[in-house]
Amino acid sequence: MKKNKSRNVILVGAQWGDEGKGKIIDLLARKSDYIVRYQGGNNAGHTVCFDDQKIVLHLIPSGILHPKKICVLGNGVVIDLEAFFKEINTLAKRGVSVKGRLFVSDRAHLIFPFHRLMDQLREDHKGSEKIGTTKKGIGPCYADKANRLGIRLVDLMNPRVFRERLRLLLTEKNLMLKKIFNHAPFSFERIHGTYAAYRKRIAPFIQDTSLLLENASRKGKRILFEGAQGTLLDVDYGTYPFVTSSNASAGGAIVGTGIGPSRIDEAIGVVKAYTTRVGEGPFPTQFPPDLMAHIRERGEEYGATTGRPRRCGWFDALVARHSVLVNGLSKVIVMKLDVLDQLKKIKICTAYRFRSKRYNRFPSDIEVLEKAEPIYEEHPGWLVSTKSARQWNDLPMNARRYIKRLEALLQVPISIVSVGSERLETIYIDASYI
Repeated sequence: MKKNKSRNVILVGAQWGDEGKGKIIDLLARKSDYIVRYQGGNNAGHTVCFDDQKIVLHLIPSGILHPKKICVLGNGVVIDLEAFFKEINTLAKRGVSVKGRLFVSDRAHLIFPFHRLMDQLREDHKGSEKIGTTKKGIGPCYADKANRLGIRLVDLMNPRVFRERLRLLLTEKNLMLKKIFNHAPFSFERIHGTYAAYRKRIAPFIQDTSLLLENASRKGKRILFEGAQGTLLDVDYGTYPFVTSSNASAGGAIVGTGIGPSRIDEAIGVVKAYTTRVGEGPFPTQFPPDLMAHIRERGEEYGATTGRPRRCGWFDALVARHSVLVNGLSKVIVMKLDVLDQLKKIKICTAYRFRSKRYNRFPSDIEVLEKAEPIYEEHPGWLVSTKSARQWNDLPMNARRYIKRLEALLQVPISIVSVGSERLETIYIDASYI
């Protein structure tokens, strides 16, 4: 059988998210026909510079900014319809039409107001043990999906099924709100009326997206799968329990879209030249406060979804190698190299030490991660701006040595280096992207 000529790529964050995937998705979208989101919800955020303006999209793939590209939200995504239509309106104000270019899986599950409330109440109830959720209702929605209580878009489109399933679901939620949180119940009629009104509005977007993508692949179309969050927030491979509620790693693209694994050509990972983390959870290479403030300011390290300041730290090779392993990465892209331009010394974490034991691989034990001492190697900085670099040889020698050291530690090629948020501020080491 002749191999399909299409080029289907999964792009994932290889740290704790916020690696700058939005810019890379924007670049790769130029050579893609379909851009597909496969997990998460509006708890994510991709920031893209578009016509000298910054646009933040939380749910709709950023490939929608490219005319004629088809964007898809797969069955693995949980949909807040209020947020969905708000983004469509925002795009329309920027002159971006989604008509005939945006499709949502009929199997995608719906987020309701009680999911958002339960998320908030549970997080607040945990106090010092909180996880750092965005309180968008993502986790409770996935929990209902796993408990087989969830409501899908296809259920919404069937008035009888929707009424029955909503009544069943809301009966449980109102009981929990009363018994556990002493909170007032939700009105069935109000929620039913709101979502019944969404039915006609969402109908043009609903598709069997598994079939849509399979047909596209058979026709030789190029498909780009964009992950939200990052591998270290993956519910299976991340720093559990300080993780998101879905599979942000490359495997999530298979179950979150229904496309067969044989259709995937490669997985590419995105890292920063340092490391950041938003929310709670262990972070072995975190900077001291003064350096944290410097990097946060230069890198504009604030959450695209919540505005929360991100914690910043040195590049952690154990984190990145873990991502290479569980995602099967063939290439890595390094973002925000320019943020390090003013540092005299730059460190890379190459191992951890805990109770006299050395860890050369990323451990799953949360206590080890919380108490581990990072083992660093130190490299000289370059102390000149890299913002104007457009080719590999434009970079200062010490910057090139730093990138090469990262490449050696990760044992996969580094194919792109980004030195700014603009499209032109990009160094293509691998010419296949151009």
